[in-house]
Amino acid sequence: MKMILLLLMCFCTVAMAQTPGSSPKLVVCEGKAQGTYFIVKYLSSDTASLQTRIDSVFAVIDQSLSLYKPGSLINQFNATGEVKMDAHMRTVIDKAIYTSKATNGIFDITVKPLVYLWGFGVTKPSFKGVPPTDSIKKALSYVGYRYLKIKGDHLTTTKKGVQIDCNGIAQGYTVDVLGRFLDQLGIHDYLVDVGGELCAKGVNQMGNPWRIGIERPAPGDTTYEPIQAMVTLQDKGIATSGNYRRFFDQGRTRFAHTIDPVSGIALHSRIISVTVIAKDCFTADAFDNPLILMGVEKGLKFIAQHPAYGLEALYIYKAADGSIKEAYSPGFKDFLML
Repeated sequence: MKMILLLLMCFCTVAMAQTPGSSPKLVVCEGKAQGTYFIVKYLSSDTASLQTRIDSVFAVIDQSLSLYKPGSLINQFNATGEVKMDAHMRTVIDKAIYTSKATNGIFDITVKPLVYLWGFGVTKPSFKGVPPTDSIKKALSYVGYRYLKIKGDHLTTTKKGVQIDCNGIAQGYTVDVLGRFLDQLGIHDYLVDVGGELCAKGVNQMGNPWRIGIERPAPGDTTYEPIQAMVTLQDKGIATSGNYRRFFDQGRTRFAHTIDPVSGIALHSRIISVTVIAKDCFTADAFDNPLILMGVEKGLKFIAQHPAYGLEALYIYKAADGSIKEAYSPGFKDFLML
């Protein structure tokens, strides 16, 4: 799963809402799913737990998209090169291909052979460190979203051995599915967090937009500094990709789990993280990996040149002197609590 730099800045208990004349309470459901944690917070006058129903949502999506679940649809495809998709898988595959085209292949779910080669997959390689050049070249020969073909509800590949990994987008999709689930129950004030990928709607128990803190690593990358920035989130999604939770160091270079599907090389730039805000978490999650691979200058230029995607981003990176710097798109400032 992707590393996350976000902390929820609201109470983790059931508390009375502060809106005069109302009775809704803050209800919290939390647990483990998709290899990480989840927290769902919402305001409701009915405090009966939705835990079981939320767990069921995760179970259905995992049966479609989890690489950890034997027999899942994604594992069926990776084993045979074809699968009949359900609605969840079809939606995610469509979004993945759309994002691949939008980023000229910098986002590509067929990156799975490279992810495993670099040691960031479900199973670990027999060696540790930077893979041999010939191994990277071989893995790259199976990477390319254009090898994927959709006909009706069937997904196939035109090249034997092509496999997919949706971990770079599935959590954001799951967040939005849970949000729609709450909408259908008539719940309109909520915050959904799956491993740090979030969507927010309405207000918190104080009647204010949901507040989220963004933290940054200390210069030594072993501890965390205090909250670096606070953002307000209302009817938006937010996702973060970074380089200091899943990585390995070789020499003086840090290689993170985000793999460039064009070069086949793991992220090893000075960028620590990029936090992306979009109209929904699905979109934010889809673009955070390509934006971190683009780098600060190209990433911010991409956002400016493609306003239709509705993206705003905050980069945290190390300058040449080792100091930690920040850069963000103009619209991101509107979410910052200064």
